[in-house]
Amino acid sequence: MTSNSMHVSDKNIPGIVIAGLKGGTGKTVISLGITAAWRTLDINVAPFKKGPDYIDAGWLAQAAGRPCYNLDTFLCSTEQTLHTFHNHTQNSDIALIEGNRGLYDGIDTDGRTSTAEIAKLLNLPVLIVLDCTKSTRTMAALLMGCLHFDPHVNIMGVILNQVAGKRHEGKVRDNIKQFCNIPVFGSVPKLTSDDFPERHMGLVPSAEHELAIESLEAASKVASQYIDLDTLYKSCIRISEEIFPESANLAVSNVVPTCEKTQPILFNKQLDKKCQPPQSDPDFKPPKGADLNSQEKNTSPHNKTPVIGIIKDSAFQFYYPDNLEALEARGAQLEYISPLSQQTIPDVDAIYMGGGFPETHAAQLAENESFRKAMKALAIKGLPIYAECGGLIFLGKNLTLNGRTYPMTDILPLNFGLSKRPVGHGYTTVEVVNPNPFYEVGQILRGHEFRYSSVIDIDYKDSDMAFVMQRGKGIIHKKDGFFKENVFGTYTHILAASTPEWADAIVRNALKYMKNKS
Repeated sequence: MTSNSMHVSDKNIPGIVIAGLKGGTGKTVISLGITAAWRTLDINVAPFKKGPDYIDAGWLAQAAGRPCYNLDTFLCSTEQTLHTFHNHTQNSDIALIEGNRGLYDGIDTDGRTSTAEIAKLLNLPVLIVLDCTKSTRTMAALLMGCLHFDPHVNIMGVILNQVAGKRHEGKVRDNIKQFCNIPVFGSVPKLTSDDFPERHMGLVPSAEHELAIESLEAASKVASQYIDLDTLYKSCIRISEEIFPESANLAVSNVVPTCEKTQPILFNKQLDKKCQPPQSDPDFKPPKGADLNSQEKNTSPHNKTPVIGIIKDSAFQFYYPDNLEALEARGAQLEYISPLSQQTIPDVDAIYMGGGFPETHAAQLAENESFRKAMKALAIKGLPIYAECGGLIFLGKNLTLNGRTYPMTDILPLNFGLSKRPVGHGYTTVEVVNPNPFYEVGQILRGHEFRYSSVIDIDYKDSDMAFVMQRGKGIIHKKDGFFKENVFGTYTHILAASTPEWADAIVRNALKYMKNKS
């Protein structure tokens, strides 16, 4: 890759972008396997996920033993994207970014939101995972197209996936060698899907997968057996040194033990000591005085610390580390709360509810009547509550599934149902059109929505909706952001790295509630 790219990263951070030619090529499992296997080799991998994804990011975080952050050129500016990347590659040996969809796929024909653009922006090489199912020579043709489509994308090599046998592998390798002349770093046979079951939003979240540790160990063994991890790692280091010769400071020799020396490692929730704890996991709290790597740190205008309740368990688990760290950086203390296992709500000054799968836990949520009543009582008292997607459902009156209706908190006058196909799927752009507790009128916000639920009954006025959708579906009639007093529910997920006003507003409302409460 040359300096002809539009943007050039100014730091020597070895890294790799793992991409496919389309979704479903197996790049997630390959990415997990490489991350986990490198970790067994004592290589500290800083994981990233391209795009607004929670589930893959959760798996990558567990495989790496450190938080996984999202890189998104639709949600974030160039500067914000570079800041996120450099900020979270500290104390790491290499960055690994799992792509999204096909390498060049974006929301329009210029590809500005594609995985390829992330690779160019960060000056990182691309490793393509080729799904070779029932194909041989055509793999070389497809790869040639990718190589010539954008000369500024540095495709360093490929991994063959779904290979039927040695004969199949040999034909694909020979064609790639003859026509493409790039390395094949590995060849992975067809595997069973039992280790990584899928649900309607992709992989099942690692928090819900009972055999998550075993699955990651299996992926690590596959990568160690079928991928040349040593050569792949050294190639990333070499490419980094070629791009940034003035700052090359890593010795490649003896950096990586041979793959035969790989030792098994347990991919449990214990993090590497030199890494930050994942702020999205209630089992971890940041060490006292820890540097949260934020320019906004401790900007609370009051000495007292507001406590923000984070509704987090297997029903509500979609939280960006950026968002939780942004709240802490503004002086908030996070208190994790589970509506599945707790009967009451502790003393908090605000609540943030992320998305998840309330539909798979509807019966449990409905049975916990004391929690639902406690939350509604706090809402009536003026407790600030901000909820996204699955959290929005929990704020509603009911959720109907397969002909059965389950009561929710009845805080907002909304009844929800579930479809078999996505109702809202993709990026959103919203304009704030009505005064509300969290955003100023006139603001334009970017986010995303991915849901199978929809409102089947609603009682509202236009003034109850803070957002008009410029892009996306919203709650109803291109409107979103239903608010009532200090309660705000939306289908749009916000990334704090792109919208710092989000964390400002939640902490501001929490401080106000705390002051009035005292």
